[in-house]
Amino acid sequence: MRCKTRYCNSTCQHDHWRRGHKQICKKIHRGGNAEQYNADKKCKEAVAIAVEACADDTKGQKCYICLEAVHPRTGEGLVRGCACGDRDGVSSPELGVAHVSCLAEQAKILFEEGEENKLDWTAKNARFGQWYSCGLCEQDYHGFVRCALGWACWKTYVGRLEVDQVHQMSLTQLGNGLGEASAHEDALSVKEAVLSMSRRLGAREESMLAAQGNLATSYEMLGRLKEGVRMRQCVYSGTLKLNGEEHRDTFAAAHNYAQTLLTLKKYEEGKSLLRRTIPMARRSLGESEQITLALRINYAVANYMRTGATLDELGEAVNTLEETERIALRVFGGAHPLTTTIEVDLRSARTVLRTREAGGV
Repeated sequence: MRCKTRYCNSTCQHDHWRRGHKQICKKIHRGGNAEQYNADKKCKEAVAIAVEACADDTKGQKCYICLEAVHPRTGEGLVRGCACGDRDGVSSPELGVAHVSCLAEQAKILFEEGEENKLDWTAKNARFGQWYSCGLCEQDYHGFVRCALGWACWKTYVGRLEVDQVHQMSLTQLGNGLGEASAHEDALSVKEAVLSMSRRLGAREESMLAAQGNLATSYEMLGRLKEGVRMRQCVYSGTLKLNGEEHRDTFAAAHNYAQTLLTLKKYEEGKSLLRRTIPMARRSLGESEQITLALRINYAVANYMRTGATLDELGEAVNTLEETERIALRVFGGAHPLTTTIEVDLRSARTVLRTREAGGV
């Protein structure tokens, strides 16, 4: 049987041959060929990193799924990367603690049941959400746990045909997970592949917009802000046209676009967009929804960061951040990235306000 290993270029191929391709080729073949072998290897590495990062948080706990401290098959330790454990002002260290392998198996079984029962795509898509969202607190995973689950998702579905939408969805989860772990160059490559695949296969408009939005995030994290803001504007306009102004996806696109505008110090342009969007998000999604909070945080940032902001604007920024911090602590807990972001912005806003009140600039 001829080898099916694919290389990025001839230099990579010759280097691999020099390091003993013939010796490891059989091992790769037994592991499901190159893509599956690589996905399994990378997933194992990502799980180890996530376990180490969560070690202090999960010490002395057991997995809420298998009820074991150490996974009986993989030997891996525990993780927690959601909003469980520190919500509503109460610390519950046992909540949300699990093995990545248990979370992955749970998500896989749930989605397979949807496929076997021939559920409609909306229902199956909701089940697929278990790959990136906690089934207990219903909040997205973050950090290294999100990355490990991204690799677990990709290794589960890597063997599916490219035309199978689940193949693209799993690759999307991998790209987003890599971004959560700050592997932005790797995330960019994956997200570019997803967008290219979407265009080649004629994906639905919402899938195209999602792929562009994910790619814009990597542009911004790599400092390519002009490319990012252009793509954010296109995604916002496209989402607004597709779903209308009071749809969750439109609010998310508005938040991302406004955030990029603020990063480019286009404060008035960002505030204009946020003034239109925030009242609708509060009415449609509620005060405790993550997107609503993020929109309000952006507006507060635009107020205290803008040169020439009035004392009233600075006071409004502090009040808004204090209120959103209370909500975030109750809903997401103190360790969630949204909560820690608010804390940083609140310290900065208070400093600016005190300085201005004392007559400084």
